[in-house]
Amino acid sequence: MANASGGGGISDISSAAMKLDHVCVYCASSRKARPEFLDGARTLGTMLARAGIGVVYGGGKVGLMGALADGALAAGGEVVGIIPEFMKELEWAHDKVSHLEVVPDMHTRKRMMIERADAIVALPGGCGTLEELLEAITWKRLAIHLQPIIVANLAGFYDAMLAQLQTCIDENLMDPRHEQMWTPVTTIDEIVPALRAATPWPEDARGFAAV
Repeated sequence: MANASGGGGISDISSAAMKLDHVCVYCASSRKARPEFLDGARTLGTMLARAGIGVVYGGGKVGLMGALADGALAAGGEVVGIIPEFMKELEWAHDKVSHLEVVPDMHTRKRMMIERADAIVALPGGCGTLEELLEAITWKRLAIHLQPIIVANLAGFYDAMLAQLQTCIDENLMDPRHEQMWTPVTTIDEIVPALRAATPWPEDARGFAAV
């Protein structure tokens, strides 16, 4: 996890190619998610594996989480699951991932998922996914991490959230530069190219974190 101090702004972003060995993916565990979301998660896992990019995710075996892991594993990819102990006790864990890390609590899980990854992708999900995504955006604003964040706005799923973030900017509750912290895409096919095209967030982002 990167640490940084204040000063400067977006103009300092480097154009150098970023490291992209592992991607953290946030997504739903619901078994009732619409089929196109489940198919999209499975396809993303396959695409990441074929691109030589490992998956870091919440360790679940059902819903989009399970489909993501299954897609990556079927394509020969590396899948790292990070799951709280109580979820493993409930038998929610995927037992075929490359590596399953059992941690004490949700806070540790979220921190480790970001620390293990070079970028973040948010697929559709419930309140847990929304919390993870917004926390990742908050940490990036404070330069606690600098990783690219791709928001997979499939079927307009994130329209309302993206509109709310824009309202925060319009109301001067966030700096206009903060809109560059995330990249929305509308299809699964756009995700890997968006990751490849991403540039690092400036290490001096704390200089404009406060509005």
